[in-house]
Amino acid sequence: MSEDITKGYLDMELLRFTTAGSVDDGKSTLIGRLLYDSKAIFEDQMESIEKASQKTGDGEVNLALLTDGLRAEREQGITIDVAYRYFATPKRKFIIADTPGHVQYTRNMVTGASTANVALILIDARNGVIEQTLRHAFIASLLQIPHMIVCINKMDLVDFKEEAFESIKDDFDKIATKLDVHDIRFVPISAKLGDNVVDRSENMSWYEGPTLLYLLENIHIASDINHVDTRFPVQYVVRPMKEEYHDYRGYAGRIEGGVFHKGDQVKILPSGLVSKIKTIDVFQEEVEEAFAPQSVTLSLEDDIDISRGNLIIKDNGLPKSSQDIEMMICWFSETPMVLGGKYSVKHTTNDLRCVIRDVKYKIDVNTLDHNTEDKKIGLNDIAKIQIKTTRPLFFDSYRKNRKMGSLILIDEATNNTVAAGMII
Repeated sequence: MSEDITKGYLDMELLRFTTAGSVDDGKSTLIGRLLYDSKAIFEDQMESIEKASQKTGDGEVNLALLTDGLRAEREQGITIDVAYRYFATPKRKFIIADTPGHVQYTRNMVTGASTANVALILIDARNGVIEQTLRHAFIASLLQIPHMIVCINKMDLVDFKEEAFESIKDDFDKIATKLDVHDIRFVPISAKLGDNVVDRSENMSWYEGPTLLYLLENIHIASDINHVDTRFPVQYVVRPMKEEYHDYRGYAGRIEGGVFHKGDQVKILPSGLVSKIKTIDVFQEEVEEAFAPQSVTLSLEDDIDISRGNLIIKDNGLPKSSQDIEMMICWFSETPMVLGGKYSVKHTTNDLRCVIRDVKYKIDVNTLDHNTEDKKIGLNDIAKIQIKTTRPLFFDSYRKNRKMGSLILIDEATNNTVAAGMII
C-alpha cells in the first residue's frame, strides 16, 4: 500500500455505530448484509459461514454468523456478547458494535453503545414497536447517542407494504417524545434479501429516502464533538532522556474537547497555574493546532509540576468541580451495589476513590418509571445515585461532553469494573 493511500485511509472519518433490537429482529443478519454487499468480507470468512450454514440444513447462507462468533451464540441463534466488526467504504471507516437484545444483557448493550455516534434500532415489521424497542431507544437516549436510525426490518414478510412502515413509524414517533434524541431517521429494509441496506429496493418504490449505507456514509458527525470547551487530561509525562531532547518535557494524552493552538495561554487543574503552549507534537511532526479527538503531546513554556490525571484547559469554558456528584449508572456486576460502600473511580486519566451516598431512584427500563423505594441495585440495573469522592473532581455533564462526563466504578477487592456512570 502506497504512502498516499495509507495516509488517505488514516485521515478518513471514523463512524462508530451500535445495533439494538429484540431477539430475532435481524441485527446480526443486517450487519452481515452490510459487510457482504459492501464487499467487506474475505473469501475465507465467506467459506467459513457457508460451512456453518450447511449445518442448519435450510439451504441458505446465514449472514448472521459473521458476527455471532461464540459457539453458544451460533447454537442458540442469538447474540450474547458485544461483537465488534470493522469495515470501510471509499467515504468512511466504520466500527460496528453488535449488541445483544435480551434484558439480561443490558450491560453489554451499554458497553457497545457508550462510544457510538449512531444507534441502529431494529424493529420487526410484523411485531411493530414493543417493550424492548422502548428499552433500547431509552438506553440510546440515556447514553446521548446523537443520531438514531430506525430500521424497520423484514419488510418482505409484510409484502413490502407502505402502510406497515408508516404505522410503525407513527408508533415510534410517539415514543420519541420521551427521548432526548434530536436526529431520528426511518428506513424500511429486508436484511435477509438486501432491500435498502446497500442497494435500493425494487420492491419498495414508494420509499424515496436514502439506503442505510448511504445514511451511514453521509450522516454529519463532525459537530457531535464539543469543539468549544478545551479539555486535555494528561495521560503521560514524556521525558525522552536523549541528548537531542535533553530538556524536553511533554504531556501526552488525547484532547477530549476544544481546539488548542501553539502560543495559547492555558491553565493546569487542580493547581490553577498558568502557562503557554510551546509546541504541539503529533507523532514526530510539530503542528500549529490540534483538536478533539486527536492524541498529541503538548509542551509548555514554563517548568510546572504536572502529572497524570491533571487537566490542561483554556479559560474559555471552565469545567465543574465537586466532590458530591449525581449520575446515572448501569450496574455491571453480579455482586449488588453496597450503599455506603467504597469504590475506586476512573475518570478520564484520573484515579480516585468514592463512597456511595444515596440511591435517588431506579429505572424500570421497560416502562421508564422511576422507583424511589427500591434501593437495591444489581446486575443490569439502571439508577440515579449520588457519590462523594475523596477529592474534588473536574468534570462536565455527560450531555455537554461525553468523555468528561463519564466514569467507571471499580471494586477495590477484585479490580472488576462494576458500573458505568454518566454525570448529570
